[in-house]
Amino acid sequence: MTLVDKIKTAIFEQFDGEATGHDWHHINRVVNLSKHIQSIEGGDLEVIELAAFLHDISDHKFNGGKLDEGGKVAYKLLLDFGCEPAKASEIKYIIDNVSYKGANTPASMNTLEGKIVQDADRLDAIGAIGIARTFAYGGNKNQSIYDPELKSKLHNSFEEYAKAKTSTINHFYEKLLLLKDRLNTDTAKEIGLHRHQYMEKFLEEFYGEWNFKSN
Repeated sequence: MTLVDKIKTAIFEQFDGEATGHDWHHINRVVNLSKHIQSIEGGDLEVIELAAFLHDISDHKFNGGKLDEGGKVAYKLLLDFGCEPAKASEIKYIIDNVSYKGANTPASMNTLEGKIVQDADRLDAIGAIGIARTFAYGGNKNQSIYDPELKSKLHNSFEEYAKAKTSTINHFYEKLLLLKDRLNTDTAKEIGLHRHQYMEKFLEEFYGEWNFKSN
């Protein structure tokens, strides 16, 4: 069994049946998107696959807000499965930097492999599946679908973003609609444009139904 197969098995066992939109199927889609982007843009396929499988292993949204925990957990697991320390460190860097941290908070990624995994993760956060995942996550966090009195905000720090009270519709303006312009590769940008436009059409329909009044 290859290292990628070992990690895939471990991640499946951890995330199968998860109900916030960060489940095994999300991870598998990120892997497949990453492989598609890599086939065009290049990069180390093994590093990309491993980072994609591990990118949510201890996500800050579910571990109490610890940004660097995922990288630590992934690094140890990779070493336990026989990965070379240098490669494990490269993957740890990707996992530590892959997440969106707020509208006005930079999320730098300095390797092609990291940019590809980040793009794949962001692509799965937008479009039709992104919409479905957003409502699944919002319900899990007891957020309202929409509150006209609760305005969206472009957060200036991760702490502000993580602790802010919001609604699921606000999340479109605080994150999802911003991702199109934060994609790294030309391949992801092409895919992202269509998904972005789909979200815009959804919001137009949503507001039309929300504000419906009989004659």
